[in-house]
Amino acid sequence: MSKIEAINLPAPGVTCSNCHACCCRLEVMLLTDTGVPERFVESDAWGGQVMARLDDGWCAALDRGTMMCTIYENRPWVCREFEMGSYECVTERDEHM
Repeated sequence: MSKIEAINLPAPGVTCSNCHACCCRLEVMLLTDTGVPERFVESDAWGGQVMARLDDGWCAALDRGTMMCTIYENRPWVCREFEMGSYECVTERDEHM
């Protein structure tokens, strides 16, 4: 492969195996009822419901061993819309890695 061909190759994509769950550091507002267990719900300073975060800033529903969501089937709407590999995802990864 020539250097020019190598330069034009797309960057490796974000996958479950290399994700690092950077978005799990963001504040997540609960806008719809998806069945998030109450133990993961907190109120913010304005009375809105948000996903609980631990002292280290990570989402309380994140399994630290696997870096995967423990409530994936009941994750908030915002988490469902935050697409892996999207511009927003890549931007978050760049800021936190």
